[in-house]
Amino acid sequence: MNLSWLEWQRTPWGKATSNQWRYALRNSIAMCLALTIAYVLDLDEPYWAMTSAAVVSFPTPGGVISKSLGRVVGSLVGASASLMIAGSTLNDPWFFSLSMAGWLALCTWSASHFHNNAAYAAQLAGYTAAIIAFPMVNMIEPTQLWDIAQARVCEVLIGIACGGLMMMVLPSTSDGTTLLVSLKTMHARLLEHASLLWKPETTDAMRTAHQGVISQILTLNILRIQAFWSHYRFRRYNNRLNAILHQQLRLTSTISGIRRLIINWPTAPAHIAALQEQILEAMSHQQPDRYHIARLLALCLPEKTNDYRHLAWWRRFREFCQMYLHVSHELLALENDRHDQDDSGPKAPSLTRYADITEALWNGLRTFVVITIACAWTITAQWDSGGSALTMIAISCVLYSTSPSPHQSLSLLMRTLILLSLFSFAVKFGLMIRITEMWEFLLFLFPLLCLMQLMKLQQPKIAGLWGQLIVFMGSFIAVTNPPDYDFGDFLNDNLAKIIGVGLAWLAFSILRPGSDDRKSRRHIRALRRGFIDQLSRRPALSEFAFESLVYHHVHQLSQAKKETARRWLLRWGVVLLNCSHVVWALREWESRSDPLSQVRDVCMSTLREVMSVHGVQKKPLHVALSELQRYCEVLSRHHDPAAVELAALIWRLYCSLKQLEHAPTADDLADGAPVTT
Repeated sequence: MNLSWLEWQRTPWGKATSNQWRYALRNSIAMCLALTIAYVLDLDEPYWAMTSAAVVSFPTPGGVISKSLGRVVGSLVGASASLMIAGSTLNDPWFFSLSMAGWLALCTWSASHFHNNAAYAAQLAGYTAAIIAFPMVNMIEPTQLWDIAQARVCEVLIGIACGGLMMMVLPSTSDGTTLLVSLKTMHARLLEHASLLWKPETTDAMRTAHQGVISQILTLNILRIQAFWSHYRFRRYNNRLNAILHQQLRLTSTISGIRRLIINWPTAPAHIAALQEQILEAMSHQQPDRYHIARLLALCLPEKTNDYRHLAWWRRFREFCQMYLHVSHELLALENDRHDQDDSGPKAPSLTRYADITEALWNGLRTFVVITIACAWTITAQWDSGGSALTMIAISCVLYSTSPSPHQSLSLLMRTLILLSLFSFAVKFGLMIRITEMWEFLLFLFPLLCLMQLMKLQQPKIAGLWGQLIVFMGSFIAVTNPPDYDFGDFLNDNLAKIIGVGLAWLAFSILRPGSDDRKSRRHIRALRRGFIDQLSRRPALSEFAFESLVYHHVHQLSQAKKETARRWLLRWGVVLLNCSHVVWALREWESRSDPLSQVRDVCMSTLREVMSVHGVQKKPLHVALSELQRYCEVLSRHHDPAAVELAALIWRLYCSLKQLEHAPTADDLADGAPVTT
């Protein structure tokens, strides 16, 4: 018999690192402390304090602070809403049902419409109201509503306070350190990404890598928010951090733009590829030699003054090198804190975000319909545990409406509830019924929580299951004051929770979220609408704002299951972004020659004829590509050096539009459908 698995080094405790032990001990102590304080304060359901401490158990201080703020605001708003709704409508069950359905639909819409802490607060406002109001349907005295709402808010605040206290006692890695390391890692990855994309062939790995870079940069924005809350230094440098994120997105755009130039440049000099690799290798050093890089760039200059293709590539590549070196300098200064105390950096807005209003409204409608039908069923059946089922339906609809795969999330939640039902039965009626003191229960709970926290860290494939087991365990064990060991109520309550999740799963099956293809088409239409605005004399968004908006659109489908929908959205985003950069470059280009300025204006009008909100105008596109190519050839023979510069810009536009030759037409009903590369 092989008993090697019993060796200490193979157990979760023996395999745990010091950081894992710190995380497990911090969260376990916070949950036990919150449960104890709530029990000592004689709150009726102290387990909600333990659940609250589990929810805010982030590995960094900034995450705990930002999550706690959203939880406090959401809990207060939800408690206030439950007081107003239940206090005014509890005597009329149907009016109460419609009012709660409307409130939960509003919270679902808000959670889908906003992002980060605002979305989290909206979710909390929804299911906090459900947790407080739905159990009130079985109560005779409406005056108890205030006591329950007050107790729930107090329990939430106790959990948050205990989580924050333990973060100070057992601090983890600083958010600022995590952010700076992630920024430097991302900065180095951009060079690897450039080396990959600047090869003439096209592979699926290139598309996957490009989408991965975009997602990683947008994820860094979340780390920036956490660092903002964790330390005053990063609040002071918030403008600089925003500027760095914008510049990293611009570097990503420049990489894809240079790729379009290389693909459409069949007569490129043989030494260009080798010099590119040498320059990328020189910039990868921690302190790159700018003089050496400048000498290598000088070797890349076009030999012929009228070679507009070479000039366009060289200018774009030089711009990439200058921006990369500038970001390297900024990161080094932030790491060593070299900036002046009063110098917060140039004003840079946060990354622009986009909300899919259609999907948000559909999510809100689904929640309203499901809650209304479930309330009607509960009123008709007169089920005493109907409040628990309604609460789980509300939590599932509000929480998982924004999930990229709600059925998978609900299936995981169903597994969690079934496992907790069996586990809580054994604990409640096998152990807790024999315990008379709180400290005796804590002797069992604390090592159990430590083990579960360690398993969550050591088994990343099922970390979601362990996380839900930790969060929902308190509501199943249900440490109440006074204790309650009624088996009938326990069985009905757990059955109601499982049925509630099952009804939510059925609702998501009938009122399905938008398919990946529909979402892709909506995002593509929004991208084209934004690009048409970029062509106006006074666009609503700046160049950087439109760039971050495009990448946010692309990121929305980064977890979509249908690869073709992700690929076509990415292609439209890259094409329109490259065209927008050329548009801004044409705006900034100046010449004393009126004929050249007229050519510039003709190119701008050509884009308006080619692009519409509904798609690409095929005939104008073919004509436009021919005209742009002709302009380039004519301008390259012009005596004015500015004409060659204009030809280089027009060729960049030509290379960007070339990718749309296989795009669907404006009249195509399959607008946004995938095409082959």
